[in-house]
Amino acid sequence: MPGSDTSVAEVTHVSRHGFWLLLDGQELLVPFADFPWFRDATIAQITTVEWPTADHLHWPLLDVDLSVASIRNPAAFPLVSRANSELENTA
Repeated sequence: MPGSDTSVAEVTHVSRHGFWLLLDGQELLVPFADFPWFRDATIAQITTVEWPTADHLHWPLLDVDLSVASIRNPAAFPLVSRANSELENTA
């Protein structure tokens, strides 16, 4: 019985501004400003990424799921983070 085809996603670089994700030869920037769930993550948490379908990425150590389309065009997917609203409420 043949196994299912899976694509491989690879984190190629991490900086204080975000990280670069290689998907099928295309490198995408995942900026922490747009994706705050990764800001305080460890390298191991960021680099452990799964790509189960063409538009779905999963970081199991962080329990984060993202659409590839949201990385390509973050403005089209406004983020609402409960953490941000909790910070505003304490200010």
